[in-house]
Amino acid sequence: MTSSTQTGPRAGFVTLIGAPNAGKSTLMNAMVGQKVSIVTPKVQTTRSRIRGIAMQDEAQIIFVDTPGIFTPKRRLDRAMVNAAWQGAADNDVLLLLHDCARARLDDETKMIITKLAEQNQSAALVLNKIDLAKPEQYLARTAELSDLFAFEKVFMISAQTGNGIEDLKSWLAARMPSGPYLFDPDDLSDLPVRLLAAEIMREKLFLNLHQELPYQMTVETESWVEREDGSAEVRLSVFVAREGHRGIVLGKGGQTIKRIGQAARRELEQALERRVHLISHVKYRKDWMDDKDRYTAWDLDFDA
Repeated sequence: MTSSTQTGPRAGFVTLIGAPNAGKSTLMNAMVGQKVSIVTPKVQTTRSRIRGIAMQDEAQIIFVDTPGIFTPKRRLDRAMVNAAWQGAADNDVLLLLHDCARARLDDETKMIITKLAEQNQSAALVLNKIDLAKPEQYLARTAELSDLFAFEKVFMISAQTGNGIEDLKSWLAARMPSGPYLFDPDDLSDLPVRLLAAEIMREKLFLNLHQELPYQMTVETESWVEREDGSAEVRLSVFVAREGHRGIVLGKGGQTIKRIGQAARRELEQALERRVHLISHVKYRKDWMDDKDRYTAWDLDFDA
């Protein structure tokens, strides 16, 4: 274990695991200080492992945001859950996030704890969303979870409000192993800008469309052209799995995709601090969930 009194650069990986919608992406964004992973109220938003980079004292903390762990039914589901467990096995610190505002302990978290015990892995417990729960509720949940697994440390936080974040970040910094920084100290993420544009657009689709529709679509950056005036021209393709969904995404006279595209453009411009021309097309592709190349782009195992 790294001592908090140790001087010199340190760098390491912290993997965030938990049930869907436990707040993993919100926590990573809070730690980094900027949005690097998309966040929506819907579950299963994160499809691939996205890294966010935070500096604390002399430590570089590289957060790996994994997909939520649940019982998979489709190929994409299996690949997402497999990616989460791969992340859990390869880290310097493992954080299990739990939404303590839930009325009861969910089956997904119980399943994760069982597997951690079977694999003899160590983990710290982070009870998130304490701003939405009464103290007696999250203290009772802490006791319930601690009876199931010997956690290395327990933190109670609100990733949304920032309550408890600094204590967690300082503890993680002290746990990072000695060694040179793995990324430039000014970097916030290793997410390529082409994938960032697609992820931001996918987030806006999640926020503006309802029920199962967002899970049946994906977004790809078809082209990225640097203009002489310093702006970027970005062309995105939104692929839907059903022909009937195309009209829903487009909206009457193309107004829905136009509104969603404008929201994505504004956020991308803010992230890149430059002007962006965002052009979106909605296309029907029945078998996109069985396209091996897409899984490779998301760093997912097609055969999981």
